[in-house]
Amino acid sequence: MSNPLHYAPRPLSLEEIVLSVVDHNAVELPRISEADVADYVALLKPRVMSLVVFTALVGLVIAPGHFHPVLAFTSLLCIAVGAGASGALNMWYECDLDALMSRTANRPIPRGRITAPEAAAFGTTLAFFSIMTLGILVNWLAGALLAFTIFFYVVIYTMVLKRWTAQNIVIGGAAGALPPVVAWAAATGSLSVEPFLLFLIIFFWTPPHFWALALFRSDDYARAGIPMLPVVAGPDATRLQILLYTIMLVVVAFAPWPLGYFDAAYGVTSLLLGGGMLALAIDVYRRREGREASRATRRLFAFSILYLFALFSILPIEVAVRAVARSIW
Repeated sequence: MSNPLHYAPRPLSLEEIVLSVVDHNAVELPRISEADVADYVALLKPRVMSLVVFTALVGLVIAPGHFHPVLAFTSLLCIAVGAGASGALNMWYECDLDALMSRTANRPIPRGRITAPEAAAFGTTLAFFSIMTLGILVNWLAGALLAFTIFFYVVIYTMVLKRWTAQNIVIGGAAGALPPVVAWAAATGSLSVEPFLLFLIIFFWTPPHFWALALFRSDDYARAGIPMLPVVAGPDATRLQILLYTIMLVVVAFAPWPLGYFDAAYGVTSLLLGGGMLALAIDVYRRREGREASRATRRLFAFSILYLFALFSILPIEVAVRAVARSIW
């Protein structure tokens, strides 16, 4: 006699069999990236890239001789991508510091949109293809200089100087000053005095520009343990250094005119912009407390961006004027 309480087991479905065999708690499913195009663009540091492209363009325009437009575009594109690669690799290496600073906490890696290995792979790929493309399609001097620029920014500045010395901005600024030199080499296959003059202008412009930022962001840098000058030497010493470097910048930026490398329009523009930059640096040096001090540093930081763009903008205008004059006379 059969047991009325006994029921025949229901056949298991294939899904139930799999679920009974696999312990999902022990299985690590592959991560699905939440990143979109905007996140990868942010890795490139587009604001920094815009400055790199602009200064490189000036280097191309003032270079002598004829440079094919396609090769000129290729050169600018490679320099821009190389700058973006540097930015991505910088964010990869500094993701721990970025998470501690309010200015950088919304970058893609601290937000969890992109992982550090993804950023490293992205940056390395861009660096490789930008260098190889510039070398193969344009010339290897430009390719080598681009490779050195990326190496200097990522290894010398990011991995060594930034966490080790308060002079990180001064020495590391060489990487940001090299794009006009790379562009000149792309256009001419050689080097000359003019691109090194542009290099020196950017080099001496970098410390007052970034130290002005560091003055009103010093709490951020202190929290992250980055030895920026205001954190290590104090705000007053930083103000003095800003003033001294601004004086050197004004002298270096004016020098190409009397030396005969750039024309009078550049010289007059340099004097006017240099006077404004120096006046703001003196104001930063004098105002040391309260809102007035913070306002002075922010004004200098904002004007320094205008200074570089306006100073470099006059050079292509001079080239265009000389070309028109030659065609007329």
